[in-house]
Parts: sequence; C-alpha cells; structure tokens
Amino acid sequence: MSAAPAPAAPKTAGNPRSRVVIASLVGTSIEFYDFYVYATAAVLVFPTLFFPNEDPTASQLSSFVTFALAFFARPVGSVIFGHFGDRVGRKATLVASLLVMGTATFLIGCLPTFSSIGIWAPVLLAVMRFAQGVGLGGEWSGAALLATENAPKGKRGVFGSMPQLGAPIGFLLANGLFIAINAAMPAGADGSPNPDFQAWGWRIPFLLSAVLVIVGLYVRFKLVESTVFRGVQESGTVAKVPLGRVFRTSWRAVIVGTFGMVATYVLFYFMTTFTLSYGTTGTEASPLVPKIGLGYTRGEFLTLLMIGVVFFGILTPIAGILADKFGRRRTLIPTTIGIALFGLTFQIWFAASTGPITVVTFLIVGLSLMGLTFGPMGALLPELFPTNVRYTGSAIAYNVASIIGASLAPTIALALWQPDGNIFLVGLYLSIAAVVTLVALLFMRETKSADLDEADRSGAPDAAPADVRG
Repeated sequence: MSAAPAPAAPKTAGNPRSRVVIASLVGTSIEFYDFYVYATAAVLVFPTLFFPNEDPTASQLSSFVTFALAFFARPVGSVIFGHFGDRVGRKATLVASLLVMGTATFLIGCLPTFSSIGIWAPVLLAVMRFAQGVGLGGEWSGAALLATENAPKGKRGVFGSMPQLGAPIGFLLANGLFIAINAAMPAGADGSPNPDFQAWGWRIPFLLSAVLVIVGLYVRFKLVESTVFRGVQESGTVAKVPLGRVFRTSWRAVIVGTFGMVATYVLFYFMTTFTLSYGTTGTEASPLVPKIGLGYTRGEFLTLLMIGVVFFGILTPIAGILADKFGRRRTLIPTTIGIALFGLTFQIWFAASTGPITVVTFLIVGLSLMGLTFGPMGALLPELFPTNVRYTGSAIAYNVASIIGASLAPTIALALWQPDGNIFLVGLYLSIAAVVTLVALLFMRETKSADLDEADRSGAPDAAPADVRG
C-alpha cells in the first residue's frame, strides 16, 4: 500500500503568526502616527517656524501644502515599491518602505527652521514630506499582503484587519503624546504657544518615531518570503513590468478597488480632522475665525475623540471576523449604507450637540462605522489581484483612493462649513462618497474564497524568468 501523501505546508510556514501580526501592524501604526503628528505640527508650529515671512493665512496655507504633498507622493511610492514588491519580493520591499518612511519622519524632527537657514528650511520640509509619502505609498500594500498571504485558511479577513489597526493605534499614540507634551508645556493664558514647545518640544514626536521604526525593522528582517510569492518565482510568472501588466489585465480591479475605498477615506478624515476643527472652533464668529463651531478646548475635544477611536480599534478586527464569516461584500455593503445615512445626521446630531455626551456618542458611531468599513479592506484589496501584480495593484488602488477621498476632504469640508455653523452639506458630501463606494461594491466580485496562489499568466512575454530574485 502506498503511503498517504504528506499534507500541504500551511501558509504560515516560516512566519509565526505573532511575527506576521506585529510586522504588518507596526508600519501602518507609524503611517497614521505620522499623519496625526504632522497634521498637528502643521497647525501649531510649522506656519511660524518654516513660513514666517508670509501673513498668517498664507503661512497656514503653505504649511497645509506641505501636508498635502504626501498624498500626491503616495501613488509614486505605490508604483516604485509595487514594482519591487512584485519583482523581488514582499520582505525586502517592506523593509525598504519602512526605512524610507521612518527616516524621513525622524529627519523632520531634526530640521533647522527658517530663522537658521532661510528658504532652505521649507524646501527641506517639503522634500522630507514628499519622501514620507513615497514610503507610505508602498507601506500599506506590503503590510496587507504580508498579513493576507500568510493567513491561515478562512482567516484572511481577520489577519488582513491587523494592518488596519495601525490607524487607531497611531491616533492614540500621537495624540496621547501631544496631550502629555501640552501638559508639560502648556500654552499661555491667551492661547499663545509655549516657548519651549516652539523651540524644541514639537520635535519630540518626530524623533520618538525612531523607536517604532527600530521595532518594525527588527521584526521584518526576521520574516521569510510568503509561500504564494515563492510559487510565482518558481513557476516563472514574475511580471517584468508589474505596472503595465496590472493596467492591461486587472484594470477593472484597480477601478473598483479605488472607488471602493473612497467613502472609507472621506469618513476617516471627517471623523478625525474635521470634527476636531469644528469641535474646537469658538461658538461666536470673529474676523480671525469667521465660522462657528462647538467651542471645546483642544484637550477636551481630543479626549472625547480618543474615546471614539477606541471603538474604531475594537470594531476593526470584528469587521475582519464578519468578513470571514459572511463575505467581504455582505459586510461592506450594509456598512456603506450606514455611512450614507450617518452623513445626513451631521447637522441635527453633531452641530446641534447640547453637551459632551451627545458629541462623544456621535464620535463613537462614526468611528465604529470607520472600523467596520476599514477592517475588511486589508484583505479585500489584495484579493482583487493575482499574485504577480498584487503588490502594485492593491497599492495603486489604495493610494489613488487617498487622493480622491483624503487629500481633498479637509478643503472641501472647510468650503462646505457655513459661517453660521451649519454643516449639513459636509455630511451630504460624505453621503455622496458613500453612494460612489456602494456602486463600486455592487460591481465588485466577492473575494472571500479567492485563490491567492493564482498568478496572472496572460501576456506570457511579460513574464520574467523563474530565477528572478532582484
């Protein structure tokens, strides 16, 4: 009698589950930590330290321009790191993206200001911010692929939600740190910045990012290449030019993946950035601030926001579990309908808030919806693409969605926010974004049972030799 065949090696072979979770989570935590740290500095200190020769409004706008640079750099990073991720492998590319992103963040904390080197200060700030964006462009996709390609059978949804936890973790780390710094270096009675914070305190969050980077590099260097990518190498189906192939053979997946993320991005930036602006704007208009908000101090509103972010963190892996049980589309479609309805409540719920209980309830509901829509995306976007273009395809969809949904959201929200405090149109914009995403989800195939071992074999002349290792 012949011996029974040996069972197939599990997907996690060589990569312990704990290592996969930490390695995929740490980079996205840095990504969102960076967003909050830079956004806060762009409001509090960058206008005066890097653009002091302009009037206050122009200085603030110049600071926001450097903030937006990263969004437009991210698609560049998605092409660069996607190319090497699909050609050389996931591990080396993940290490490189983290190094680029982490080094740029750390160096921002070391930059001399305008008073020291003049015009070179804002130039260097812009260069570092662009470099951050390039690194970020390859980070999320690599982390999502690491999680999903190493996930046990039937667990891709929950494993894919692990990189998504970087968003609430990054928020809590960054804003918790700023609250601590603010307590140690409080603003003046007239709201003027603390001199020590202006001189050096703002650098602390950027410099401390090095700790997260070191941990991430340590874990990622210990990874081995995913089984599915090794299969592509061994079968000789590595794409020579992944960008060309993904648009030739997977362009529909790029389109539905991109628009399938739009509502997620708009909701995220409205709930974390717009609500903070609205909540901390005074209840009476003035020449300097011609709009009406809720009148909370920054510390008060951040505390309420952090409560909501806890629910964001809790619902993110729960959404991954639901996506594994019921499917990606059956989880995301009702969630997206909920986002559309939630957008219609902005004026009657948030703007008409009568106290912190009403505000925090609004934040909890909005950020819970954020967890439910963001959690499944870590599995869904990679599952839309075959293995040999998966890094490039998912990175492009994710990062182009960030331009459509995120880079414009703060500006659009500001324009739709009426001087009398009415924000119905802001919420309506979110509802419209949700309808766009809903349409994309209706055209999207269910990927719960997708075969991640599948490689795109069309266009054989584009396939690189099997021994390509970079």
